[in-house]
Amino acid sequence: MLAGTIETELLRSLRAALPQSESQTFILSAKSEDGNLVGGLTASTSYGWLLVKNVWVAESQRGKGLGRALMAKAETKARDLGCHGVWLDTSSPDAMRFYQRLGYETFGQLSNATGQAPETHCRWFMKKAL
Repeated sequence: MLAGTIETELLRSLRAALPQSESQTFILSAKSEDGNLVGGLTASTSYGWLLVKNVWVAESQRGKGLGRALMAKAETKARDLGCHGVWLDTSSPDAMRFYQRLGYETFGQLSNATGQAPETHCRWFMKKAL
């Protein structure tokens, strides 16, 4: 609740100082035939960009096209909302390769240096024009 209030107040302040586009938040979900949640995506729009915040697919559903379908649906919704691009970040090498296969390109990278824990951590920031 508090996080939502902070984000709402920040957006209110930004609208007063900068020209804004429509800001929309949405959630997509996928359920199995028996009604169990097996995947989902959360996203929001700002300044003509869709930010994909979270994507999750149940282990049992991976490799079956569900992640691709969720991303395609999010991109379609982004276009409908007037977005010209999508961006996201991930620290999973497997997810990074998944997004690359969907046409996303890396525009930034944040990596831990030698001696910083965990040493192998890397976060990729990725984007795709719509």
